[in-house]
This record gives sequence, structure tokens and C-alpha cells, in this order.
Amino acid sequence: MRGPARLRILGCVLMVGACVPIAANSARSASPGNDSRLKKAYRIERDHWIYVHLEGTPGQIGYQHGWLLAPEIADALAAVKLDETHSTKRDWEFFRKTAQEVLWPHIDPEYRQELRGIAEGATAHGIKLDLWDIVALNGMEDVPDYYVPWLDRRQKRADAPPLRAPGNCSAFVATGAYTKDHQPVIAHNNWTSFMVGERWRIIFDVVPAKGLHFLMDGFPGVIASDDDFGINSAQLAITETTITGFASFDPNGKPEFVRARKALQYATSVDDFIGIMLDRNNGAYANDWLLADYKTGEIARFELGLKRHKVWRTKDGYLAGANYPVDPEFTRAETDFDPSNNASSPNARRKRWDELLEANKGKIDVAVAQTLLADHWDSFEQKEHASERSLCGHVHQSPRGVPEWEWKPYAPAGAVTAKVADGKLAKTLAFRARAGQPCGEDFLAGQFLKEHPEFDWQRPALQDMKGNPWAEFSGSDRP
Repeated sequence: MRGPARLRILGCVLMVGACVPIAANSARSASPGNDSRLKKAYRIERDHWIYVHLEGTPGQIGYQHGWLLAPEIADALAAVKLDETHSTKRDWEFFRKTAQEVLWPHIDPEYRQELRGIAEGATAHGIKLDLWDIVALNGMEDVPDYYVPWLDRRQKRADAPPLRAPGNCSAFVATGAYTKDHQPVIAHNNWTSFMVGERWRIIFDVVPAKGLHFLMDGFPGVIASDDDFGINSAQLAITETTITGFASFDPNGKPEFVRARKALQYATSVDDFIGIMLDRNNGAYANDWLLADYKTGEIARFELGLKRHKVWRTKDGYLAGANYPVDPEFTRAETDFDPSNNASSPNARRKRWDELLEANKGKIDVAVAQTLLADHWDSFEQKEHASERSLCGHVHQSPRGVPEWEWKPYAPAGAVTAKVADGKLAKTLAFRARAGQPCGEDFLAGQFLKEHPEFDWQRPALQDMKGNPWAEFSGSDRP
């Protein structure tokens, strides 16, 4: 264990089967007593990640989640509230009501129990929230970027703000002749606003009473990865990148966060994953899913909108994503994406992926993947420049922003984490992860806001995002 981590443990309170740093807020005085639900749960902090082990029934897993991450849930909820109410011009009560009336009726009983458990655990730890706050937090992808624009159009809201589903992430999966050991390598960096993304630093190790043991990165209080990088004990690895220019939604469908969580917990193959994601699909968080089955060496791309989807599969090649739709028919029918705009962030990164993956054919392993995720080359201007066009996104350094996502010039946003796995790691339920920008550079909130006061509305929640080393996590980590 690293020195700073040893020092942190000196400030821990010993729980039943867990070691959790004392929180500097109202949770400081909370005590779990002898609550049996916490017996198998624990928390570890390393290299700016918080690893939590959750085990048991849905209610137990939820309670453990809420208790172990109570301070982080309160902090994350405040940031999401600020972000969503600002962008949609709707108050938080609207999101709570949507959680109850639009999302809740379509959530599986198993995940209802888990969501209730999160609220109970956080409340027991002294945090002021309830079930509808937690469900609304879980809808952070479904609601503001898909349901609200759909509702604005339906209500013909004259003062509706311009809302565009954001693109998120750069990712690839490769196998066969493209990788060093001919086994799949999967890699992903998460793009989002820094205000929210700096908090996307949880490693969830979950052993559910039903389904598969799985390891994923994630957000405090949310039952799915939501930026979507995970591996389960069936040796299926999952990631994605969001489709730019997609705007459809079905309020009678099952929330995306429920389907994505269920797929990671229960899918043992590419076909299983596809079936679960298609079941009552609501269209929210439309993605190009990238999958790797380490049992067979097969990789796949699953492009999923609302009415259309398509699958590509291979045991020898690569599949990449950078927020562009691939199928021309899907692009025309369900998006307004312009594949001919080579200056756009998705198209520039698509070109760069092709260049890098072909150039590294036969060499791709974990170390190479880590380097690719940190790449700063602008394929449109043909120069080294960290910006919205580089695989390691630095929108905060771009005078263009990303107009396709309504991200303004110099928006404090971009890549906020990176994750990689190869066959050796995936087969032991492990992956490598880096908190903060994949290149390791620092983002300093105070300095940024001094230079860009137009984003001062974010001041209450915008934090420094320091560079961190790569760390390895597995389903067998112990305190």
C-alpha cells in the first residue's frame, strides 16, 4: 500500500467488516452499530479512487452502497442538481417527480430494492435525502439529455433551452492480429463535464445474491457504471461511447441505467447483452456499445438507438468509438449527425483511432492502450494539440468547444478517467484505471474560473482534478 493510503487508514473508523475514512460533514458522528447488512462490505482508497466491495441481496447491496459512500453521494447529488437545473431550467422537484412517475414504474423489483437500500444507507449515515433523490440521481443520463428535450418538444415549450445529448468517451476494443497476445484488449476514457466527472471515481466490486460477480467504475449513488466500463465473472467486458445527434425517447420504456446494470450483472455472452439492452428499450443514452468475450476471443460493436440497432462482430480486428454513429441508415434515420464534418470532435477522433490502431497492429497491450487513451494529436489540424479533437479530451482548452453537444468554447469538460483491460486482467476480474485526465495533467478550478468567469455558476461544485498514477483493481482486493 502506498504511503499516503497508510496515513489515511489511521483516520478510519472500524466498521463491521469495513474500514471507512471519517467524513468531514454530518456523517462524522454516524455509527453503523451492529447492522448485519454491513458485515461483508468494505471500502478502500487508492490513487484517488474509492473501491467499495458490496455483497448480498439487492437490499443489502444498496444499504452497503449508501452507507459506505454517504458523504460522496451527498456531494455528487449537489453537483448533479446544480448541473441539471442550470442546463434544463427546471427545478430539482421536477427531477424528483420524473423519478417517481416516469422512471420508477419501469424499474425491475430487484433494482427498486437496491435503490431503496442506497437511500436508507445514506440516510442512516446522516445524509438528508430520500428515495426520489436517489432515483433522480440514477436518471442523470436518461432524464436531462433525453426525456427533457422530448418533453419540451411535446409541450411546445417556448422558453426551452437548447439541449443536445452530449457525446461521451473515446474507446476501442481489439483482438486477434491487432493485439500482442491475440486476446481482446478493451480501453475507454470517460468524457463529461469536470464538475460532475471529477466525482466519477468509484470502483464497485459487487457480488450479488443472484447473477454474476462484476467489477465496474461508477458514480456515487448510481447502480450502473453510467460511463460504462465493467467486467463480469463470465469474462464479458463492456464499454461504450455515446451517439452524437440522437434525440429520441420512449417514456414507457425501461430506463437505460436499469438495462445497463442488468446486462453487466446477468449477461454471459454478446447475445445475452444485446437481448437485455433491447428489452423495453427507452432510447435514452443511445450508444455504440463495445464488447469483448474473453471466453471466445470475440469482440463486438452494438449500435443501439430507439427504433434501430446493428451489430458488428469479429475475432480478428478492432472496433472503435468516439461519439459517431457507424451505420449510415441509422445515422440518417435517428440522428442529425454530419459524418462529412471532418473538423468535428467525433470525426476527428474517429480518424485518429483508425490511424493509431492500424499503426500499432500486433503491438496492442495494456501499456499501449494507456498511451493511446492519452493521445493529444489533432487529426484535422495535423498537429499536437490537446482539445476537443484529441482522444484525451481537453475541451477547456478549445476556443471552439463542442457545438454538437452545446458545449461552449472553453467549457470545463473532457476526459475525466481512463480504464484498460486485457485477457490476463479480465480473466481474473481486474482492470487498470486512472482517475483524472488520461494524460495525467492537472485541472485547477480556481485558476480556470479566473480566466473564464463565464463559468462562474459552477463555482459551488467545480473542484481541482489532479493527475494521478494508473492503479490496478480486482474482484479480490481486500482492506
